[in-house]
Parts: sequence; structure tokens; C-alpha cells
Amino acid sequence: MDLVITGGEVVTAASRGRADVGVADGRIVQIGGDVPVGPATRVIDATGRFVIPGGVDVHVHLSPAYIPAGVGPGGVTPTGGQAAADEVLAWADDFVSGSHAAAAGGITTIGNMTFSRSGETPLQAVERTAQDAERDSIVDFVLHPVLLTAQGMAEQVEELAAAGCSSVKFFMMFDSFDAEAADYVTVMARAGEHGLVTMIHCEDACVVGHVTGQLIEAGHTHPRNYGRSRPAYAEAMAVTRAVAYAEATGSPIYIVHLSSREALEIAQQARARGVPVFVETRPIYLLFDESYLDREDGGLYVGNPPLRSAEDVGALWHGLAGGVIDTVCTDHAPSLSADKIGPDVDITTVAPGMADLETMLPLLYSEGVRKGRITLERFVEATSTNAAKIFGIYPQKGTIAVGSDADLVIWDPAGRTAFDASRTHSRTDFSLYDGWEIEGGPVTTISRGVVVYDDGAVLAGDARGRLVRRATDPAVPSTDAQGVLDEQ
Repeated sequence: MDLVITGGEVVTAASRGRADVGVADGRIVQIGGDVPVGPATRVIDATGRFVIPGGVDVHVHLSPAYIPAGVGPGGVTPTGGQAAADEVLAWADDFVSGSHAAAAGGITTIGNMTFSRSGETPLQAVERTAQDAERDSIVDFVLHPVLLTAQGMAEQVEELAAAGCSSVKFFMMFDSFDAEAADYVTVMARAGEHGLVTMIHCEDACVVGHVTGQLIEAGHTHPRNYGRSRPAYAEAMAVTRAVAYAEATGSPIYIVHLSSREALEIAQQARARGVPVFVETRPIYLLFDESYLDREDGGLYVGNPPLRSAEDVGALWHGLAGGVIDTVCTDHAPSLSADKIGPDVDITTVAPGMADLETMLPLLYSEGVRKGRITLERFVEATSTNAAKIFGIYPQKGTIAVGSDADLVIWDPAGRTAFDASRTHSRTDFSLYDGWEIEGGPVTTISRGVVVYDDGAVLAGDARGRLVRRATDPAVPSTDAQGVLDEQ
């Protein structure tokens, strides 16, 4: 036995109970009973603490986004026209700093949005990014191919599936979407046939472009107006369309970072009639409302979609507790403060991203479990188990079971810390949570049997992350997504 965790309360999405856990060769080999300890066995005492599955955050941005000219969000620039040149969006974090932040936050599997360079196929982009991540990441990862055009992409789906990819992603908020909507539906249908989930950013580009143009014309370009430029009905309209695509094709969809009550109700109604719709939200929509955009530093709180009303915040907590929201993921896309606030920043140029990998699990536990909004089991389900099931990597990831990867977090439920942004592992220069009092958090993070974070320090100096592939053997179920639906 390489590692034994003793005295802890093992918590999964379905159960909890006191048990020792034995690990060998990176996998869990025994739970409960008398776990043998040899002379070379490392023993960790988890008495008084929880042992939970490592977090599975399937929505992060740690590699550059390559955006062709004219594709950008809503097609809106300060002049009201389309972007004239290709863009390369590089975030403040990469696989080095991002994976360190993940380990410190109790996350052991990350899902990176993977953009193709000019002339690359989606599979080539996945292969290139996998090499970068294996060189730099200390935690495991999945890669989501992003499609910025649907032309010729239906033919690419089969080779993505054969390579073990679990998804494709597209953006309804991009100005180019509507011209290719029929082709995107064909891609969705093909993805479903091959067991892939289609991830969709749901904001209607036509609405966003029109409303933003009106604000520009009226001179209302300060970032405090960002919420007005991307209204909740633009999200609801896009979710309605995405649901119709799923209903027409029978293919599962995964709505990323849903932010509003109206959009959530549309997804809930669709699922009630059997449409395979999965819903993700992110921490900022649970922890802040639109009033934060009116602050002097309001640009720091800008995300896509923007913050919503207090009523929307309450609806999302209710949906999370009741299982209508399947996952909470970060959409970790860290920007620098200079790109979000300042005299030259307006609603068309403000960078819509922030860091959350290190804070998501502690804050969701502190604000959710400790305050009675969600149960501990639901916390595990929404931050680990459901994502692993939806994207076809369960039970390798997302649970504590014999045979599963030893991705484990020793969690101190009684710990109290004042979050200090200056000590984080992200390379961004701000945090929305600086000074927040957080109750509970990870003490030790273990990735495939290796301690990568312990007592405030990241320990894995060398990259050791691996690409996690969806099962491609016809005899092995490629995804347990239907199981997630059946449990709701």
C-alpha cells in the first residue's frame, strides 16, 4: 500500500461514513476494514475531517483563445462594426499557475476550452494542447474542442470521438453563429450519435449586438452598463433555441455558466419533458448580484453573462439545492485589473473574466453547506460527481470507490480563514474575495495517489497531469449522462 488515509469521514454524492482508504499505484484499492500498512506506506491522519473526491471543474481557460476576424462577441467593437483582425486572447494563467491554483483549491481534474489555430482541425488543436498541458499541469485534464465555425465540422466529430474526446463547444453569442445555425445543429446531431455532449454558451448575438449598439449611441459605455448590454432575455432566448436543437436532434447539451432564473426555468421545463439538458452555473452568479457592477471597481465583476438580480441569485441557489443545476464550475478565465477597470475601458473592451479555481470549493462550502443552502453530499455531487458522469470519465473520476483514481481531498470542516489574494497561485492581480471569511477548506489534495497540495503549499514541482479520455471501447459506456438525468 502506497498511501493510507485513516480516521476520516468518507463523503460521496450518495453516502458518508467513517472509513480508512488505501491507495496503491494511483488508484483506490480498499475502503474500510483493516487497511494494511507497510514500511514504505505514507499514512495521513484525517481524524475530524472529511475525505471527499477531488473537484472536477470542466470549464477553465488556460490556453489562448484564437478568434478569427469578424467572429467576436456580438460582433461589437467601439465603432459598432465587426472586429477587423484576428485576435489571440491570452489569460493571466496557463497550465502551470492554473493547475497550482486548482490543487490549492481541492480540484484534481480540469476541463480546458481548446481553440484551434488558423489551419488546425479540432483534433490537431486537442493534440497540441494536450502536449502543453502534460508538460505543465500538476493535475489531470480533459480538453473541450471549441468550434468557431460549423463548416466541415460534422465530418470532424467521428475522429474526435475516436480519440476519446467527450464534447464539442460553440458560442451562440458570436456574431457568426446565426449564419451557420443549421450547420451547428447538424454538428450537434452528429455529436450525439457518437456519444459526445455539446457545450453551448447561450447568449443571443443579435440581441446583444443591437442593445449594445443602442447604449453606444446614447453614450452609456461605462462598464457599469455591462449588464444592460447583455440582458437576461438574451440568455433566455438562446437557451430556448438550444433546447429546441436538443429536442430536434435528441443530442445532449450542456449549458455553460447559466446566470438567470428565466433561463433556468426554460431548462427545467425541457428536462421535465425528457430533453437531455444539463446546466452549469459558476460562483459569481451565486455570490454577487448586479449591484456590484455599480461599484467604483465594478469592472472587476464583469463576466459573460453578467451579474443578475438578487432574485436570480436566489433562484440559482434553489436550483442547485434541488438538482436542476447539475454542476458548479469556475469558467476560470483570469484577466488583469488593468483590462477591467480604467479610463479606457468600456462595455465593448472590458475583459469578462476572473480567477476562481482556488476559491470555488471553499466558498461554495462556506456559503452553501455551512449556511444550510445545500447538503454536503450535494456539494460533492455538483463539484465533482456530476461533471465526471456527464463527460464520460466516471467512475475513474468524481467518486471514492475501489478502482477509481485516487483523487482525494482531505477537508477541514472547522477551519476558518480570511482569504488573502496576495497569497494565491493565480497570476491575476486581484480577487473578488480578498478578505472574505471562509469556513472550511482543503488541507490536503491528492491527485492519483500523489500529494500535490498540503497545509498551504503546492508540493508537486514537476508536471504530472494526464489527459483523461472518454471510454471508446463499445463494451464500455462512454458516458453516464443519462444517469444524471434519471437521478433528478
